[in-house]
Amino acid sequence: MFLASFACGYWQANCYVVAPAGIDQCVIIDPGQDSAEPIRRMVADNRLDPRAILLTHGHFDHVADAAVLADEYGIAVHIDQADEHLLSDPAAGLSADGAALVRQLVGGTMLVPARVEHYRVGQPLSVAHLDFTVTAAPGHTAGSVLLGIDYVGNPQVKRLVFCGDVVFADSVGRSDLPGGDAAVMRQTLSTVVLALPDTTALLPGHGQQTTMARERVSNPYLQATYLRN
Repeated sequence: MFLASFACGYWQANCYVVAPAGIDQCVIIDPGQDSAEPIRRMVADNRLDPRAILLTHGHFDHVADAAVLADEYGIAVHIDQADEHLLSDPAAGLSADGAALVRQLVGGTMLVPARVEHYRVGQPLSVAHLDFTVTAAPGHTAGSVLLGIDYVGNPQVKRLVFCGDVVFADSVGRSDLPGGDAAVMRQTLSTVVLALPDTTALLPGHGQQTTMARERVSNPYLQATYLRN
């Protein structure tokens, strides 16, 4: 498997490019602010053929360059329907100060991709010879999802989950932004995240990669004392 990542933009959001072993097709996950040129170079250097853009949620630091790349490669952007409005209105629901910052960084609006497709949550998504599971994980945004694929080659890691801003190494995503809900986030952490096997590698929207085995023990937001509040 080809798997590459880099952090981009004002908030250093992680962008991922994934391709199956021995096949030149790939998917791009969360192409945020200022990710377009590094992605173009990565795709060209590795002779890859992008077949889809997959978004874990709709915040602009994860989607800002989705439209330009999708239209350039003639591919669809996949997103949960609940977050689709954020593709065109990145400042939706923010405070005046927050909206002003977003407009300063990416403008008041963003390009809308020519092709947008909604996830069918709970149903597999097959693209570029990769089979993703799509699991609803609201709380950070209403349309946050976990994107999972099987992984072969490491007995301690059998699955990769691109978890966006749902869970990080030693932390979780904020629930006080527009579309967030603290109670819903606790439910997601309790019933979705903690249900992931320990052999799951978590590839988050910010910060370092981690594993479910580690987070189950060390992440304070996955402990019963927090989740019961």
